[in-house]
Amino acid sequence: MEQVKPEITAVLKEKRKNREVRFMFKVNENYLKLPGSYLFSTIGKKVAAYQAANPDRQIIRLGIGDVTQPLAPAIIDSLHKAVDEMSHAETFRGYAPDLGYEFLRSAIARNDYQDRGADIAEDEIFVSDGAKSDSGNIQEIFSLDNKIAVCDPVYPVYVDSNVMAGRTGSYDARTQTWSDVIYMPCTADNGFSPEIPKETPDLIYLCFPNNPTGATITKDQLQVWVDYANRVGAVIIYDAAYEAYISEEHVPHTIFECQGARTCAIELKSFSKNAGFTGVRLSYTVIPKDLKCGDTALHSLWARRHGTKYNGAPYIIQRAGEAVYSPEGKEQLKEQVAYYMNNARVIYEGLQEAGYTVSGGVNAPYIWLKTPAGMSSWEFFDYLLENANVVGTPGSGFGPSGEGYFRLTAFGSYENTVTALERIKKL
Repeated sequence: MEQVKPEITAVLKEKRKNREVRFMFKVNENYLKLPGSYLFSTIGKKVAAYQAANPDRQIIRLGIGDVTQPLAPAIIDSLHKAVDEMSHAETFRGYAPDLGYEFLRSAIARNDYQDRGADIAEDEIFVSDGAKSDSGNIQEIFSLDNKIAVCDPVYPVYVDSNVMAGRTGSYDARTQTWSDVIYMPCTADNGFSPEIPKETPDLIYLCFPNNPTGATITKDQLQVWVDYANRVGAVIIYDAAYEAYISEEHVPHTIFECQGARTCAIELKSFSKNAGFTGVRLSYTVIPKDLKCGDTALHSLWARRHGTKYNGAPYIIQRAGEAVYSPEGKEQLKEQVAYYMNNARVIYEGLQEAGYTVSGGVNAPYIWLKTPAGMSSWEFFDYLLENANVVGTPGSGFGPSGEGYFRLTAFGSYENTVTALERIKKL
């Protein structure tokens, strides 16, 4: 057999080496920019470690906004009926329509919008499996050179999903901010409501009633944002996940109550908190056909994204969503919301009696409290966990303006809520 010359062997080895390097896969390096793990994952790990070391302690969780009351009877009845339908060939359902079933979208359009004087049609509603998913995915239809503005503190998904896309620039660990994000501080000085930023954004994330502060703005205040967005050519991504908890008349239930919102706003809504669907998963996004970038309708872009990447919420779940709007469902869910808001009152008043400075808890199931003097948000987290065996959420996890604050939720049981406040009062 003829021997291969050494110089040829060397060339072949070099080519093979270069080929291996050239064809090696790469990761999305934007993920590597994310500091630490997701806020609630970090909380879960800390609580699990404490529980493992102290198995005899009863921990009360008032941190993550997960509901505890069972699904309403009207919803359960609808689920059972839909499951039975799936067992018969003549009523079996496969893939759902791209936008969602007409029976659910028409119920949403009528009850959540048209009955409130908001001009939203059923074909402007996209049904999905969670507002968290939609709030993370909606950024995909926008160019990477768009600049986002967020409230500070803010629901982490808004920022983190834009980090993953490569839209936020570099991270400053000292200030806990991103170079290409416009932060709108929400502090006690401005009633935890954002002010129009000095730098002009392209995308504006607003959430009212607010997570985490529980703050709200009036319809007149929201109209200012709509007018501003239309004037500068920005889009408002409006998260209305906690709309069902609004109790004051001057607080809008949807951004589409405002004049001109059809040309500047996208709204995200969830069934998780108003109907207890955290373990069932259902939500929707509203994109009016009037919302355009030049001649391009954002409705069409989202419809393409939705149809390409999503196969729809299950039929039985969409039937359960329909039951939310039935007369029985509405009454039962009013009682459930009242149950949680009574918990909010217990927390609010109990913390005030204990000498804490508190806000929220009126139009939202969240109570926002100032940590005791000298304590950081995470120090207070550890203090409550170790001394009261109560879990909350450090305000700094929602952004730099959340430092020195702490969030408690009203989604626990009444008995646990009362016990938690008794423990906190003894500290």
